[in-house]
Amino acid sequence: MENTTRLPTEVLINELQSYGARLVDPKAGHESRRGGAGPSDHKALTIDGMTVMVPVHTAPAFESPYLVEKPDEMGRSRISRDGTVLGEVSFPLRPRFYERSTADGIPYSQIAVLHGKDVLATTVLQTCIRYQSRTKTCQFCAIGQSLAAGRTIAHKTPEQLAEVAKAAVELDGVKHMVMTTGTPKGDDRGAAILADSARAIKTAVNIPIQAQCEPPEDDIWFTRMKEAGVDALGMHLEAVTPEVRARIMPGKAQVSIAKYMASFKAAVEVFGRGQVSTYILAGLGDSRDAILDICEKLVALGVYPFVVPFVPISGTPLESHPAPRPDFMHSILGPLSRMLVASGLKAVDIKAGCGKCGACSALSTYERMLTK
Repeated sequence: MENTTRLPTEVLINELQSYGARLVDPKAGHESRRGGAGPSDHKALTIDGMTVMVPVHTAPAFESPYLVEKPDEMGRSRISRDGTVLGEVSFPLRPRFYERSTADGIPYSQIAVLHGKDVLATTVLQTCIRYQSRTKTCQFCAIGQSLAAGRTIAHKTPEQLAEVAKAAVELDGVKHMVMTTGTPKGDDRGAAILADSARAIKTAVNIPIQAQCEPPEDDIWFTRMKEAGVDALGMHLEAVTPEVRARIMPGKAQVSIAKYMASFKAAVEVFGRGQVSTYILAGLGDSRDAILDICEKLVALGVYPFVVPFVPISGTPLESHPAPRPDFMHSILGPLSRMLVASGLKAVDIKAGCGKCGACSALSTYERMLTK
């Protein structure tokens, strides 16, 4: 749908992702989840050709100046700010693969879900060594909630993932797939299970895959994942300064930034420039300068820094932590997009994954404005 608003699209997306939106019809679009593995508490909305994840179940969203009307049967709707209609938006419709179940009766939607408009996403292991105690867990994480609520299963087998991926491509035209995992015991940090999963999926259907895990101890796992069919890799810093990392994710912070940087360098040699990315959550306490400083180092290595606004998820220790202000996001995403475009690292060139999808940040919209 065209955005007829007077606001530039990237400004509107920043505001929606910070403030959230109120829905006249909470059932609009396909199902969204309260709590659980992310992106949760969101709905997908298409604005000016960009599908973005907008918080709708968070505390700020209930007081948002943005209101989205009940959509028609094609998912089309209008968005207003403080009573002024800004333009049209649309909700991606419920995917057809959600109607199916495996032979042993597990709904496909408990194995993988649709993110954005055309991305299949799954958490292969819904458990994590860092989630077992609140002294170690990442304070923003809700990986255990989806499992406790019965919305997913603890371990998706390679065969189940292959079956669902094939159906999502054939029934809904899904374009790429994201596989993340809770961190298991062992030095591979989940790389082995991701490689097994990718191998099975690629045997069943030709779909680009991004795998996401913590940096494995041994760099050989990058080659093993690539040979198994992984096209792009995400290793997520989340926070970028030692003090914020120690406070927000005390367990994961034990894997140092120096280790991440060494792993990024090794991974780029295997996957190529722009095919390795990292998630950075803005709004947890890192300054604009600290985020841009590490982004400069990452870009020099050929790593795509996907900077997204932190969204508090209900049921986590940070559920009442404020989302970053839109002007804070603008102060980071403006310079970062120029840095990326100048370096030839663009979201559209990523083969698969969060950076390519771009729905959780306005970053790719900034890039699009620069390359028009």
